[in-house]
Amino acid sequence: MGGHYLFQEKQYLGRDATWISVRLILALFCFIASYLNWDQLISQQLFFIVGVGVIIVSVLMIYMVHYKTVVDTRNLTLSGLWSSKLVKIDLNNIVKVELKPYSTFVFNNPVYNLHKNGKIRFYSGGKDAVWLTDREGLVYIIGSHKAEELARAVTEAKKQLQD
Repeated sequence: MGGHYLFQEKQYLGRDATWISVRLILALFCFIASYLNWDQLISQQLFFIVGVGVIIVSVLMIYMVHYKTVVDTRNLTLSGLWSSKLVKIDLNNIVKVELKPYSTFVFNNPVYNLHKNGKIRFYSGGKDAVWLTDREGLVYIIGSHKAEELARAVTEAKKQLQD
């Protein structure tokens, strides 16, 4: 392989805008509750500490890699966070590559290798996803901020395999 990839992307756990908003609203609530509990010192300190904790955890999550997607000439590889198993998808088995929205929901939870209803989901952020269907009918849904580039890289790798 030699380090030459057709596509490479790192998905970070805390960079989805909707969940950043949720965490900041939670911290704001804690700071407002801390201010309103001015008379009760212990309660005020507790809300302030929780608010600061939420902000610190939120900042740490921005730099935490959830999974990495790599497309080379033969495989699409997804390596997950810490102890997650490495998922290798052989591009010879892929029969259909589609670019679709990941979901119609506003809030989507980050998932890695979630098997449900004949579909395997990978998602950290972004609106679009690449839907890969293999020969057995199993569908891989890979959410990405660069979904068009990922789909293009998979189709290019499949063409190189056929030549």
